[in-house]
Amino acid sequence: MAKKLTQFILIALALGIITGLALHYAIDDGSPASEAELKSIAEYLSIVTTLFLRLIKMIIAPLVFATLVAGIAHMGDLAALGRVAVRSLGWFIGASLVSLTLGLIIVSALQPGVGLNLPIPPATAASGIETAAFNLKDFVSHVVPASIFEAMSTNEILPIVIFSCFFGVALTAVGERGKPIVRGVESLVGVMLQVTNYVMRFAPFAVFTAVTSALAEKGPTIIATLGKFVGSFYLGLIILWALLIGVCFVIVGPRTRHLVRYIRDPVVLAFSTASSEAAYPRTLEALDRFGVPPRIASFVLPLGYSFNLDGSMMYMTFATIFIAQAYGIHLSIAQEVTMLLVLMITSKGMAGVPRASLVVIAATMSMFRIPEAGLLLILAVDHFLDMGRSATNVVGNAVASSVVARWEGDLDPEEPADIEGPHAPSHVKRTGKIHDHF
Repeated sequence: MAKKLTQFILIALALGIITGLALHYAIDDGSPASEAELKSIAEYLSIVTTLFLRLIKMIIAPLVFATLVAGIAHMGDLAALGRVAVRSLGWFIGASLVSLTLGLIIVSALQPGVGLNLPIPPATAASGIETAAFNLKDFVSHVVPASIFEAMSTNEILPIVIFSCFFGVALTAVGERGKPIVRGVESLVGVMLQVTNYVMRFAPFAVFTAVTSALAEKGPTIIATLGKFVGSFYLGLIILWALLIGVCFVIVGPRTRHLVRYIRDPVVLAFSTASSEAAYPRTLEALDRFGVPPRIASFVLPLGYSFNLDGSMMYMTFATIFIAQAYGIHLSIAQEVTMLLVLMITSKGMAGVPRASLVVIAATMSMFRIPEAGLLLILAVDHFLDMGRSATNVVGNAVASSVVARWEGDLDPEEPADIEGPHAPSHVKRTGKIHDHF
């Protein structure tokens, strides 16, 4: 079923490209009326994509809560939980610095913005993106939920993780009295994974409409106009993938070569929908089949969605320097290093913010006197760039989970990557309940 779904998504992606371009060339004649018609068609097509992403959002909060609580309850002791947390955060910080630095190096070497020579806009010109400077008080207040139900209703993963950690630790502390709740949470995991199986059947339709609407409205010319920027960024992503998988090979060993096959499905889904969140449930299942114990994957993965978005990290330095190059603004090495550190810190305070990468970039640009209106230059191709960085986020978090599991000396035997039947992980499929090692 996993293999068939991937094939259907790839077919939908190809059909979406063909249909989108056909609509664009059939309708677009350069007039405002044709542009308005294409925009209207794109809006109607995007309804299907929006519905699919809302279905994904519907299952994210209960799935994160259930898997994380069950994982902590079976972690064994608080020392093990603390060790996993420290190792995860250590990897996240290192991977973020590598991603940011790599983006800075590649954009400085290839200089895709040099030669555009855009005139500096007025200081009052805005991009339309709401910005906010990093504020420690607001960040800490955001991390701790005032209400778990509010956090779940808005799908804010980091506050859900914090509450789930408290809840799981408390279940461990009360011992036997918490066993009925643990069994209930384990059952909830199985139910939510079955719901995931139902939701994923709509993925090919969402992929088709997402790609069709984007190309129908904007056409291929917008990619050609900023082709050097888009191509340079994707070259950077390829290098980042090679680095991440290479380090994973060194730490995890030869079985790393199988990891790409296991996460193929969620990577394709994230790329096609331009949403790493859409791939979360399938990534969790793929990691289980690869051998990452659910108690580790269910802790590292949701934490990674707040602190380890490697593709987004790379995009932040890449896009910021590109805009500076387009305006002919020179930044010294000291300024570039300072920008890297600022982006490293501010990005951690933007979990749950829509289009977080653009928000962080806009907030950082003003610190270095780069015109905020420059964001309008990359907004046109942001969807196509988001596809790549979303897929990279999935790869980064899959690698992080595998590495932490190896550091814990706790990788399970692999399962066949292409399984039949519902996409339920082994601990649910084989026994109908969570394994003791969860």
